[in-house]
Amino acid sequence: MSNQFGIEIIIPSPKARELVHDVIYRELCHGVIRQDSRAAYQRIIGELAEAGAESVILGCTEIELLISAADSKLPLHPPPVIHAQAAVECALA
Repeated sequence: MSNQFGIEIIIPSPKARELVHDVIYRELCHGVIRQDSRAAYQRIIGELAEAGAESVILGCTEIELLISAADSKLPLHPPPVIHAQAAVECALA
């Protein structure tokens, strides 16, 4: 899938998306951090890398509780950082 900027968007498989969702709402939102969930997220990031992904947007702020740059073979883009950068750019424009 490509967008107007020529960026190819690669999304995890339906099974991987379900796992991501379940970890967020059944664990992270309740302050539960599990090593097996971290390993599962790392596998998903690895699958995305194999599919050609060059970086990963963490689509939920809670994911940063589980995955950091040290846990990923790809660069990560956390939502708060993306929003802060956009706010600065808007303010300086």
